[in-house]
Amino acid sequence: MTELVSSGVLIATLMVILIYLLSLWGFKRSGYFPLAHPLAIGSLILAGFIVLAYGNYAEFRQDSWLFYWLLGPATVALALPLYHERHKIRDAAVPILSSIALGALISPGIALTVAWLSGGEAILDSIATKSVTTPIALGISEKTGGLPGLVAGVVIFTGVVGAISGPAIIRALGIRDERILGLVLGVNAHGVGTASAFQISPRCGAFASLAMGITGTLTALVLPMIDRLL
Repeated sequence: MTELVSSGVLIATLMVILIYLLSLWGFKRSGYFPLAHPLAIGSLILAGFIVLAYGNYAEFRQDSWLFYWLLGPATVALALPLYHERHKIRDAAVPILSSIALGALISPGIALTVAWLSGGEAILDSIATKSVTTPIALGISEKTGGLPGLVAGVVIFTGVVGAISGPAIIRALGIRDERILGLVLGVNAHGVGTASAFQISPRCGAFASLAMGITGTLTALVLPMIDRLL
């Protein structure tokens, strides 16, 4: 209870909410310009606040524990729209599951290659979880030795870039099927992409939820084993 009502926790909670509302207002004022996405702008503002008020990410994370805790229930709640689309998912189960599995393997593979070229085992372990939603990514990093601050930053950056560029790239390829768009956003842009998918349609969001969940599960199972082998 003391931790819940401490001044640090209250300030961090209020600042995160305020920064998000301000960023959302700016996003609407910009006519929903992709580069003005509230997570992109809000992350920059929040980073400045952390530097000025805390000096390091670790202390801020302790004070903002409530948001990390809420990530779990929010992710589980995505099962509801998934349930409503269960018949369509079942009818195309084989191509859906094979596509998600392939994407879940390719994405960390590319990240591991880039991280290996960059050098440093901690960087390798942190970047490998880039396409997994934050609560799962942080859990994996605890087992593989990743840096929590870098993990969170890479995950958010990947999600924002994927949510901004994903729909435009898919449409440029002439693909109009919302199910495919949802799968692409879920595999590559996890929670941020899934939130963007729900802005397109409930069906798109449901398929993004499915892709995000399976990608996170496969990564959580496979990545620690690969890490031990290496």
